[in-house]
Amino acid sequence: MKRINSNPRPGWKAFAESVGFNFHTFDGEPYWDETAYYQFTLAQIEHDLEAPTEELHQMALDLVDDIVNDEQKLQQLAIPQRFWDAVRQSWHSQQPHLYGRMDFSYNGTGPAKLLELNYDTPTSLYETGFFQWVWLEDQLMRGELPQGADQFNSLQDKLQQAFSELSLPQPFYFASVTESIEDKGTVDYLMDIALQAGVNCRYLQLEQLGDIDGQLVDLDGFPIHGLFKLYPWEFMLQEEFSSTLLTSQTQFIEPLWKCLLSNKGILPLLWQKYQGHPNLLPAFFDDGSALQSGWVRKPLFSREGANIELVDSSGKVLKQDGPYNDSGYIRQALASLPQFDDNYTLIGSWVVGDSAAGICIREDNSPITKDSSRFLPHIIVD
Repeated sequence: MKRINSNPRPGWKAFAESVGFNFHTFDGEPYWDETAYYQFTLAQIEHDLEAPTEELHQMALDLVDDIVNDEQKLQQLAIPQRFWDAVRQSWHSQQPHLYGRMDFSYNGTGPAKLLELNYDTPTSLYETGFFQWVWLEDQLMRGELPQGADQFNSLQDKLQQAFSELSLPQPFYFASVTESIEDKGTVDYLMDIALQAGVNCRYLQLEQLGDIDGQLVDLDGFPIHGLFKLYPWEFMLQEEFSSTLLTSQTQFIEPLWKCLLSNKGILPLLWQKYQGHPNLLPAFFDDGSALQSGWVRKPLFSREGANIELVDSSGKVLKQDGPYNDSGYIRQALASLPQFDDNYTLIGSWVVGDSAAGICIREDNSPITKDSSRFLPHIIVD
């Protein structure tokens, strides 16, 4: 695993905007960054990332059955009690799921360590599945990469296959919050893939969801029988229309049972069941006691590094502010992100259905990866 400086493609920003990548820059700072790329060997991808991703995914699914049948675990995950039966039913009725992303600390040697599961509303999808693949093809054509360079990236193909195989109600709606350009870009990308798979798609702003007689409806009052919502389940369960979720016949992607896997509490539950697994870190529900040799404190409901507290082995404390301070916390042993040229590097590993589907790289000047952290492409060279 290497970080290699690279010449950006001429005019890439104009191209990005022409294909809908309107969030390549945040507040004047680069989000998409092709001044460098990461290089892996095939063995690093296949043995250290792809295989563990699929194994950990299956371990997480096996844990869902334990959780839905254990009230104590549902309480530990802070799932509102009035939704327990709905969560249980969504699992027992085998409501299908689409995708997710695991985040790893990995430096090219030794087992990758799972930091968290993003299994409800993972983003960085468009830039992984499409834009970094186009970068690879362009840079190969320009002679900027070693001939024969490849990429671990079947994300778009597997998403299209999944949409073609899922039995989805028609029309199928896609929704995101109005003010998020990044969320809209992700949803547009998924809609485009679904359309190519033959799905009749419609977009709806999340704020435009309605309720008639206990059913979710669109602006025209038509029932929404199927909905992909890029909006966290823990927020959905607090909305004014949350009681409608108990009566609605809507098929959701992601299904309600995914709220168990996107919860940081899944990390101590995984450790309890699979203690000592080489890809897992010791993790516990927070009781105020410190772990040895460094730890990270995370809210049960937290995204993009918000409200994270990190204490390294020397006792140095690093905190990231945020809005997620109204739930319980977990503590996880610290697996420091590797540093390449003073950049802290995080690997996201994608799952579509039950298969590993590619990776994305985020880097930051801080050990805590945030929504503003840079996205860099990668290649495989043997």
